[in-house]
Amino acid sequence: MEVDGEDPPKKLNLPPSMNRPTVSLETQRINRLIDSNHYHSPSKPIYSDRFIPSRSGSNFALFGLEPSPNKDGKEDGPGSYAGMLRAALFEPDTPEKRDVVTGFSPSRKIFRYKTETQRPVNSFSPLGGAGDDESPGVSRSPVKPTRNILKSAYKVLDAPALQDDFYLNLVDWSAQNVLAVGLANCVYLWNACTSKVTKLCDIGIDESVCSVSWALRGTHLAIGTSSGTVEIWDALRCKRIRTMEGHRLRVGALAWSSSVLSSGSRDKSILQRDIRCQEDHVSKLTGHKSEVCGLKWSYDNRELASGGNDNKLLVWNQHSTQPVLRYCEHTAAVKAIAWSPHLHGLLASGGGTADRCIRFWNTTTNTSLSCVDTTSQNVNELVSTHGYSQNQIIVWKYPTMSKLATLTGHTFRVLYLAVSPDGQTIVSGAGDETLRFWNVFPSPKSQSRESKIGALSFGRTTIR
Repeated sequence: MEVDGEDPPKKLNLPPSMNRPTVSLETQRINRLIDSNHYHSPSKPIYSDRFIPSRSGSNFALFGLEPSPNKDGKEDGPGSYAGMLRAALFEPDTPEKRDVVTGFSPSRKIFRYKTETQRPVNSFSPLGGAGDDESPGVSRSPVKPTRNILKSAYKVLDAPALQDDFYLNLVDWSAQNVLAVGLANCVYLWNACTSKVTKLCDIGIDESVCSVSWALRGTHLAIGTSSGTVEIWDALRCKRIRTMEGHRLRVGALAWSSSVLSSGSRDKSILQRDIRCQEDHVSKLTGHKSEVCGLKWSYDNRELASGGNDNKLLVWNQHSTQPVLRYCEHTAAVKAIAWSPHLHGLLASGGGTADRCIRFWNTTTNTSLSCVDTTSQNVNELVSTHGYSQNQIIVWKYPTMSKLATLTGHTFRVLYLAVSPDGQTIVSGAGDETLRFWNVFPSPKSQSRESKIGALSFGRTTIR
């Protein structure tokens, strides 16, 4: 007869490979994972089991929570965890309301499911801060070093008889790296690659050069004269190929747009000349009430900006004979005009001595963007030339319009400015009858080596 009671313990029929010592090793491995004091690799993060957050990696302080471990060193029970979660989610003091005061970001996480190990110092971003606290999707790059701009000209050309006349435009730099300068009744060419000087023309003892402008390809030069004529010269053959009339007074401003040449005169008019046509001009633009002293086509050749001694800045389209936009905020003659090569419709203009301001316009929306008092006159893109009394050149940072550098050396007001075809060098001309070359916008590669422009003859020479 069998007596009721507990069954005797049964033995598992385990394969030889699954003996008790193996189970014991598995238990030890699990205990090591749970043991917080177990040594871990300094290069690998420690992940918690499933979706239970790690206490050491969680950011409870973000919500003012300071959970303390139990005496036995284990995590709090489910009730404590649920209470902390409820307080974090439903209390009115949420991160969105606190981040303005405390500086906490709502993107920071409360619970972390891995514990980041200590990283070496050189693994952090140059901007500082651990990667865990950075906003997701934000890529931080090292701060760019301040660009060093040389404050002195690296080359000076003597230019005898360079006129000290605000309303003229006597310097221009071609796409072929040749500088054209009008001196009295002659035009000289200076090759920036070879430093060779060539006398292009002499227009006569009774005439004087009032403006020069290179065609876009840099092989033909337009010359405006004091008698009102415009001459087209082939620079390679040093030969005049055409003379065009139409103005009654001197031509002080010229601007090219493909095969169309615009000329502005003291007779207050602007003539549009298509050099492919037999006629001297194809249209006449009227709108200024005084001498036209500044002309500039936009980079897409759709808009022409003109400045005059009537303190007006006018904008024309390709087919208009009346201005489509008028800007009357300047209080002195508007000679300096520049279009942005990067932003369509962004136009900059600079006024004369009584105005002393650089103004920015959006011709697309017909709005004034900003105005900066430069304490002097003229602007060309982000470089402004000045007179009275420091005769300096200032490099500006747009759109903040903070000064990057002030270049000095001229002893008379700086009236002429041109940019090299590579955009790295500017040349300035002044009433002191000198042309000075400044390495204002060097490329990163050229900063460590000598510039090719004028590299064969540094120092001071003469252009004629």
